[in-house]
Amino acid sequence: MKIVFLDAATMGGDVSFAPIQSLGRLVCHDTSSPQEALERVSDCDVLIVNKVKVTPALIDAAPSLKLICEAATGVNNIDLEYAASKGIPVRNAAGYSTDSVVQTTFMHILALTGKSSYFDRAVKSGRYTRSGIFTDVTVPYTELSGKKMGIIGMGNIGSKVARVAEAFGMTVSYFSTSGTSHCRDYPSVSLEQLMSESDIVSIHAPYNGRTAGLIGARQLGWMKPTAIIVNMGRGGIVDEAALAAAADSGMIAGAALDVFSAEPLPEDSPLLKMNHPERLILSPHIAWASVEARERLVGMIAENIAKGW
Repeated sequence: MKIVFLDAATMGGDVSFAPIQSLGRLVCHDTSSPQEALERVSDCDVLIVNKVKVTPALIDAAPSLKLICEAATGVNNIDLEYAASKGIPVRNAAGYSTDSVVQTTFMHILALTGKSSYFDRAVKSGRYTRSGIFTDVTVPYTELSGKKMGIIGMGNIGSKVARVAEAFGMTVSYFSTSGTSHCRDYPSVSLEQLMSESDIVSIHAPYNGRTAGLIGARQLGWMKPTAIIVNMGRGGIVDEAALAAAADSGMIAGAALDVFSAEPLPEDSPLLKMNHPERLILSPHIAWASVEARERLVGMIAENIAKGW
């Protein structure tokens, strides 16, 4: 059995593919252009992709293809309808990155609310040393305890973010992007109420027809000027130009993003041209990617292949 991974570089070089290699002959390509992908799947039985688009043309170029494995949770890069019409199952990996995303969420929240970059610079620049004072309270930070956390998308990740927020002494409410409001542990509120009442808004929703462009200038205008917003869900949920403008103008206190509407982030992104970049924390879509999460992901891909088709 030949297993082809078209964009294996997305997994990094520090995670072993041994569980997958034990199941067949694994051929890894760091990256694959659309044309290269067509050539590389000609004799594969199992196809693994992370962000490579699996189009009808790619499926047709693989006459021996029996299984498509998504090296992620979302499968919007795969033409599911066409794969089904060819009798080719598609399997993804769910839940492998929950702890990693939750940790990154609070890493960004704590950095923003705790002004950690300012205090780090204050010491390393020598400003603290020259001050002659044992402390620096010129830039105040606030406690999470007693604040309100509003979560957009109360799935597995959103639910765990809620529990951690409670551990910090925060109160939690959520907005259901699906409209089901299935979680009974916390109050479900309208988007306007959540945005206007929350001190921290944390997004953990998938990208779909209901969430595309969900947070724009109007919704950001509902927020308190002391509030921050964090997007660990998907790029495209937040209007990035509107967000940059809101943070720059002081309409909101700050924001943190791990996902973007175009990845990698284009050089002309408004997020990179702010007058007050200190109000923004950006990370290169790494919330999913702790070492442990990637190891779990490899194991889940191997399990999906071992199930057969």
